[in-house]
Amino acid sequence: METTINSLYLSDYQKQQKSRHTGDLDKDAFLRLLITQLQNQDPLNPMEDQEFIAQMAQFSALEQMTNMNANLQKFLDTQQQSAFHSHSELIGKRVAWERETKLEDGTTRKETGDGVVTSVRFKDGTAELIIDGDRPVSTSDITAVSLAE
Repeated sequence: METTINSLYLSDYQKQQKSRHTGDLDKDAFLRLLITQLQNQDPLNPMEDQEFIAQMAQFSALEQMTNMNANLQKFLDTQQQSAFHSHSELIGKRVAWERETKLEDGTTRKETGDGVVTSVRFKDGTAELIIDGDRPVSTSDITAVSLAE
């Protein structure tokens, strides 16, 4: 989607974007806007140093937030992979589990059991153990782990 603006100032562009409720200004668009603003400024009335420094500071903050978001995503991916490996160590072990289930009438039912972990799978971002080949149990419901007999 191509957008046109009537002003070369970042603040005007941001106001226009907010009024349209479209996506955020990414760092490439910010840099293009800043370069266009510098190229088209009036030579007899150049941009004030304070304005330029403020816009460069905004660009720097935007770049740091983008980098931090990318690093956080990498960290989360690593954590999920690590959780998968640590839960896979439970395969072949006997686990006991306990969970409460809400019934339609508003009461809760406590369910307990035990069995041997036959596999591990991730569902909706959380690890789930498969007990005795057919019973899925959340890792948060595990109460004990022991060697299988």
